[in-house]
Amino acid sequence: MSLDIEQIVLHQLIKRDEQTLEVVLRDSLLPTDTAVEEMMAELHRVYSAKTKAYGLFNPESELADALQRCRNGDETFLAFSRAATGRLRDELAKYPFAEGGVVLFGHYRYLAVEYLLIAVLSNRNSMHVSEQLDIRSTHHLDINHADIVARIDLTEWETNPASKRYLTFLKGRVGRKVSDFFMDFLAATEGLDAKAQNRGLLQAVDDYCAEVQLDNNERHAVRQQVYSYCHEQLQAGEEIELPVLSQQLTTVGDKDFQQFSSEQGYQLEQSFPADRATLRQLTKFAGSGGGVNVNFDAQLLGERIFWDASSDTLTIKGTPPNLRDQLQRYNSKS
Repeated sequence: MSLDIEQIVLHQLIKRDEQTLEVVLRDSLLPTDTAVEEMMAELHRVYSAKTKAYGLFNPESELADALQRCRNGDETFLAFSRAATGRLRDELAKYPFAEGGVVLFGHYRYLAVEYLLIAVLSNRNSMHVSEQLDIRSTHHLDINHADIVARIDLTEWETNPASKRYLTFLKGRVGRKVSDFFMDFLAATEGLDAKAQNRGLLQAVDDYCAEVQLDNNERHAVRQQVYSYCHEQLQAGEEIELPVLSQQLTTVGDKDFQQFSSEQGYQLEQSFPADRATLRQLTKFAGSGGGVNVNFDAQLLGERIFWDASSDTLTIKGTPPNLRDQLQRYNSKS
């Protein structure tokens, strides 16, 4: 992995009681030894694989101002991280779920792009077997389940300040306003809505197929073609490029897909991140509710699976063998 650590430091937030969140600050940066490099590489890998929201700093962001001073050389990275950890403690202490943790500030380069990653990592207990085959308790940073993480694309921020996507963060789990306090700490607002862009792409694809009057087989072929391209981009960690996608689709009539989407006002960006769950709808129909869970390939609609909109009835011809076996065994006992 082509990841080069520029500067990295850890601080700690310790919850003493319901009202007290203590700050423990390091006096020096971490040395970039093998253990630190492996930890940072793993954190980068885990974070990059997760679905993220995109944002930008508010004009009054104290963190952005402090980071700018650090980038200009008016403040050291260590001083910046120490002050930022104090601000993070103040925001986190407002919420009853505050648990503290290890606060990491990592300035690194990956594939010629500079990043600043800020994360609150939990310490977890685990077991290991010693050389004497005894069971020992140990502590480790729970990187795989880290959900309080934000990353600033410093290269994008400094070269394209009008961008709405140079800052990424993880949205909190249901019932926990993790993203709320972290966005307050960053003094940032949500920018590019990747899910909305992907939903807009799906709608544009369906409307384009209808506009050029494709039959069901042709429509399915187009949806499959779009999915294949987008999935490849997702696997490669690249964004969906609308001009490239348009070139790959066969032009029907006098308009290509990009021209059609622009004229119809879908407000699609020239490039945007792929959203796995949304793109899956190009090739799958899925839904659950009321004790029913249905999932099938889109190409089966109209062939083996039929939906009557007037009666809201789904008819399946040819049930899966394992389901048929269960139904037969159930009927034999009735």
